[in-house]
Amino acid sequence: MSPARKTSRNTNAYRCRECGWTTAKWVGRCGECQQWGTIEEVGGQTVARTAPARTVETPARPIAEVDASVAQFASTGIEEFDRVLGGGLVPGAVILMAGEPGVGKSTLLLDVAATFARGERAGTDTASQGHDVLYVTGEESSAQVKLRADRIGAVSDTLYLASETDLGSALAHIEAVAPRLLIVDSVQTLASAEVEGSAGGVTQVREVSASIIAEAKKRNMTTLLVGHVTKEGTIAGPRLLEHLVDVVCQFEGDKNSRIRMLRAVKNRFGPTDEVGCFDLVEDGISGVSDPSGLFVSRTAHPVAGTCLTVTMEGRRPLLAEVQALLDESSTAQPRRATAGLDSARTAMLLAVLQRRAGFNVGKLDCYLSTVGGVRLTEPAADLATVMALASAAEDRPLPRKLAVFGEVGLAGEVRAVPGIRQRIAEVARLGFTHVMVPASPAGVDGIPEGVHVKEVSSVVEAVDTLFPGRS
Repeated sequence: MSPARKTSRNTNAYRCRECGWTTAKWVGRCGECQQWGTIEEVGGQTVARTAPARTVETPARPIAEVDASVAQFASTGIEEFDRVLGGGLVPGAVILMAGEPGVGKSTLLLDVAATFARGERAGTDTASQGHDVLYVTGEESSAQVKLRADRIGAVSDTLYLASETDLGSALAHIEAVAPRLLIVDSVQTLASAEVEGSAGGVTQVREVSASIIAEAKKRNMTTLLVGHVTKEGTIAGPRLLEHLVDVVCQFEGDKNSRIRMLRAVKNRFGPTDEVGCFDLVEDGISGVSDPSGLFVSRTAHPVAGTCLTVTMEGRRPLLAEVQALLDESSTAQPRRATAGLDSARTAMLLAVLQRRAGFNVGKLDCYLSTVGGVRLTEPAADLATVMALASAAEDRPLPRKLAVFGEVGLAGEVRAVPGIRQRIAEVARLGFTHVMVPASPAGVDGIPEGVHVKEVSSVVEAVDTLFPGRS
């Protein structure tokens, strides 16, 4: 009897379109990223592959002997961008920039490319030696990019443009230019002829990003990748892309506002709690080093229903204004409308104001908004929201030089918030003289000269302080 032979048969494999996880049979939920309905059938045979050991070109060295000077930060020339990155661009780092269409990603990166090519340094008037920068665009032609560069003044002799949608051609441009900085706009528009699928698909994005990242690490070349976002606001393509890159930045902004915020979601070289603020102007986009004044209204006389607060965007304190309007309701169900504030938390604060402080606001229409399109998400804005509502209910304006912050609980207590000293310092820098803060057992130290701090422990105490003798 002849010995048995091992035979192989073609089986259908299934792959997750989000993270690339494969399985021999179909399942409803991915076993890697835990997403539902993302498993798709892929033809072919699943084969486990291993690589044989090869000769090591660069032997391992003790960590104390590794030269870290080659990984020092290099300024992009834009201070707000450097702030988010942790100090600037790191050689060999791969940065993914995501944002909604039309938010200004391409304009910002084109400005970064020009300033880095000219060797400009953020915060100084001096310039170092310029660098070769390659800008690969797959969404526009080189002429279209040149028109935008002329409009925003982003022209440099060492800034090279290439309009390509083929990965092989883009790699050939990298070989020819040998840039210090590479910008790919966008990674979803490039496609490789070596793999199947259309540009922007999971397979293509995985292959394109892996090839570019490998080239960046080999050449010690900083790379900026532009990524699209889905309807849900997440980065399009496989989740593996976010794990491969070193930095993931989210560029946010309301289409009805000029203000844009840049946040670092992931950063291997710096903090992830920094926020960069930019202003979208006619001749491009510019950094705003002091954005507090953008979120405060300027009126000649005090108006009831307005209250200033200090919010922390990352580690940066920003002055913001909460506006409230109360009116008699013409319907059985009073209306609750908010802009820039969480509607569920606003409903809770209205209940606290009525139940704990005795304000009859349950049958009134309530309109709450922030100035300048800023969105207040942290609980430190609770006390300012309550004071704005109380001011609107009493029809009495608050003092002009007053700022309020603190978290409000359901029992009516005012809880402490982080960064009290930084918030008070920001208030003093902008010329405010009075601050209402949560009470703490140790008190508040390091108060700047000319600033009076009032500590309160409850909403009732805060209302009685600001509205003495109220009805």
